[in-house]
Amino acid sequence: MPFLTGEVALRQVSDEQWELLEPLVYKGREETFTVATGFRTDLASVPHLFTWLVPRYGRYTRAAVLHDLLCREAHAGLFSRHDADGIFRRTMRELGVGFLRRWLMWVAVRFGSGWRGFWEGGTLSGLGTLLLGLACLAFFAVPLAVVGAWLLLFWGLEWVTFIPLKVASRRKRVNKPLGLTGT
Repeated sequence: MPFLTGEVALRQVSDEQWELLEPLVYKGREETFTVATGFRTDLASVPHLFTWLVPRYGRYTRAAVLHDLLCREAHAGLFSRHDADGIFRRTMRELGVGFLRRWLMWVAVRFGSGWRGFWEGGTLSGLGTLLLGLACLAFFAVPLAVVGAWLLLFWGLEWVTFIPLKVASRRKRVNKPLGLTGT
C-alpha cells in the first residue's frame, strides 16, 4: 500500500473542517508526499446534494486529504491540477475504492478544477472527461431531481417550523436552520 501511514487521525475543528493530528505520507511513483500535522481539510468535497451517493468520508478519506493538499499546491502554481486529480484516482484504486465510485469522484474533481484546469491534460483528455461526465449526469439525473426536491422541501419545512418556534419561545434558544449547504 503506497500510503506509508495507517489510518488517518483527525480532529473536527468546525462543521466542515478537520485537522490532521498526525502526518499522512504517500509514496507516489516518483515523489513522496507528506500532508503535515495541523493541515486542514474538508475531507471529500462533496456538495450536500450528492452525499447520499458519496459521503464526505469513507475508504477514500486518505486520498481526499492528499488531494486537498495537492490542489492547494496547484492553486499556488507548485503542482498541476490535472496531476493532482490523476493521483487522487490512482490512490483511490490503491485503497480499494470501487471502479464506478472512483471514476465518478474523479470526474467530479475534474469538473471542479474549473474551465482552464479541465483542459490541462489536453483536448482529448478534456473531451473524454466531458463525455464521461455527461454519461454520469444522464445516469443520476432522476435520483438527483428526487433528492434535490426532498432537500428543498425539508429545508422549507425547517424554516416554516423555525419561525413560530422563534416567536413562541422567549426563554429557550431555537437553532436557526442551516440551509441547503449545511453551513
